[in-house]
Amino acid sequence: MAKINIYAIVKPTSDEFDKISKEFIKMCSKYAKVEVHSIFNKNISKAQTIGEKEAKESYTKAYLPLMNGYCIALDVLGQNLDSFEFSKIITSNSEVSFFIGGAYGFEKEFLKKCNKIISLSSLTMAHKIVTLVLLEQIFRGLAIKNNHPYHK
Repeated sequence: MAKINIYAIVKPTSDEFDKISKEFIKMCSKYAKVEVHSIFNKNISKAQTIGEKEAKESYTKAYLPLMNGYCIALDVLGQNLDSFEFSKIITSNSEVSFFIGGAYGFEKEFLKKCNKIISLSSLTMAHKIVTLVLLEQIFRGLAIKNNHPYHK
């Protein structure tokens, strides 16, 4: 069974978005183990008050040890994919790790270490919404691969 990780630079919360996210994770569980990880620490908090460069560096430090499997950064300047292309990526790798940038995005060096950089939209979205959109697309991609009618 494939493993899919979603990492986001955000403080963990429990609200309506989380309830919907858990529903998508449950729906995915038939096809893959999907986990969402909120990454936030004192270094990130402090760096974000100093400036963009420091914040991006703190995100990279937090994310580098988590880079396992096929690594995908979500970035506004990334490649646009349709759901079928997205499905091929997530179902042809045994482990996929998605990285959602912090308030200032990613360092170029971090992006170079990723296998792929994709964009879910040209719009900027809150982390909770990005996570929810990503989970929906992961379920859609798994449904496509497994001939589940959801994607139709």
